[in-house]
Amino acid sequence: MKTTRTTTRTPAAGPARASRTAPVPGTARAVRTPGGLSFRLDVRALTVVVLLALAALAASVVLIGTGDFPIPASDVLKTLFGQGNPGQEFIVRELRLPRVLVGLLVGACLGLGGALFQSVSRNPLGSPDVLGLSQGATAGALMVIVLFSGGATAVTFGALAGGLVTGLAVYLLAWKRGVHGYRLVLVGIGVNAVATAVNGYLITKADFVDAARAVVWMAGSLNGRDWSQVRPLLILCAVLLPLVLGNARGLRMLEMGDDTAYALGVRVERVRLLLMASAVLLTAAATAAAGPVAFVALTAPQLARRLTLPRCLNGAGGAPMPGPNLLPSMCMGAALLVTADWASQRAFGADQLPVGVVTGVLGGVYLLWLLVAERRKGRI
Repeated sequence: MKTTRTTTRTPAAGPARASRTAPVPGTARAVRTPGGLSFRLDVRALTVVVLLALAALAASVVLIGTGDFPIPASDVLKTLFGQGNPGQEFIVRELRLPRVLVGLLVGACLGLGGALFQSVSRNPLGSPDVLGLSQGATAGALMVIVLFSGGATAVTFGALAGGLVTGLAVYLLAWKRGVHGYRLVLVGIGVNAVATAVNGYLITKADFVDAARAVVWMAGSLNGRDWSQVRPLLILCAVLLPLVLGNARGLRMLEMGDDTAYALGVRVERVRLLLMASAVLLTAAATAAAGPVAFVALTAPQLARRLTLPRCLNGAGGAPMPGPNLLPSMCMGAALLVTADWASQRAFGADQLPVGVVTGVLGGVYLLWLLVAERRKGRI
């Protein structure tokens, strides 16, 4: 006599499991090319990048038209396309356009550098301002100004050298069977204090003319910037941006921890060292071009992350999903710096402030808010 064995299935098990693993609607989708290749497209991040880029360009047009000789935005656009009169051509192309391009590139470099440091350290305070890189680049520039009375080119190379030496010192001092987030931040805070003391000493030993020149440079400003500062920044971005984006997947894996990254086939120390070196170069170049513009590298990645990352659908209420957000951080940094430069010229009447003063005030307020928010979450 044969017996028939029957099994029962629970129809709710499959859909319930699918609902737990389903992606957040409207955030990412798979795109397949005619050749059979597929890739993941983050629609929300792409939308934010486009909107931030448009905002940065619109602010740039307004900034070009701002000054002692105001030019309407329509005339600025005509001049940029070669349809302005000779006076407008000289003012726009020779005087104001280089300044705005330096602002865009410096903001993009600081935003990208800050995003790299915060992702590598897995800490929202892991920015060049906190880690001492900006002060180290400032120390290199001050040594050239105070000790050698060097010109603009020498000051630029001094800032680059100071940033690279400081970055190397932070990495070596933070190394202990790898570089970990909080150790990197703590070492950076100590190096920042030492570099600040060195800068103060150099100012006290300088004569009146060199000290005044150094203080003006330390404020962080876009005044007097010309095409000689634009070309090196363009070349640096053209070289480093593909290199950084090519390692973006490894950086995303690093945010989940070294052990997880190793298990997924990431060469952890190689990727970390490469991205940290790129971040140091970006920060040092930005500092060399415009001085130590404060807090853009801290705030731009944080704001970009809040705009691009939805909340996870988990039972605990969710935290922002991980991800370096490199391109949004670049565009946010460019938009922030150009907008701050416009505010420094228009928001204080006849007194024009250096852009570093405006970003320092706004960034300081944001840093206080961030510390309060992290304390409420029990992270510090």
